[in-house]
Amino acid sequence: METLTILNNTEQHRFETEVDGQKAFIVYSLFPGGIAYIHTEVPTALEGRGIAGQLAKYVLEYARENHLKVKPLCPYVHAYMKRHPEYNDLL
Repeated sequence: METLTILNNTEQHRFETEVDGQKAFIVYSLFPGGIAYIHTEVPTALEGRGIAGQLAKYVLEYARENHLKVKPLCPYVHAYMKRHPEYNDLL
């Protein structure tokens, strides 16, 4: 699995990475004391490479490091958290 460089694009409220000239991202919104993850998007050409999983892990670690509670409104982030109960303390 390739290691991704993930950036917080604060202007567009999303964590994003570029792979093969295409962007994959998770859109978020902040609320007092927390962060809501709203939508994950990975271009079709990049599917199956573990990119969404790396993004999800990154954004959950970001929440933990910044002492933010998480609202996993995005179905992918919600499913990721179910598969990785070590993030349940963020809910």
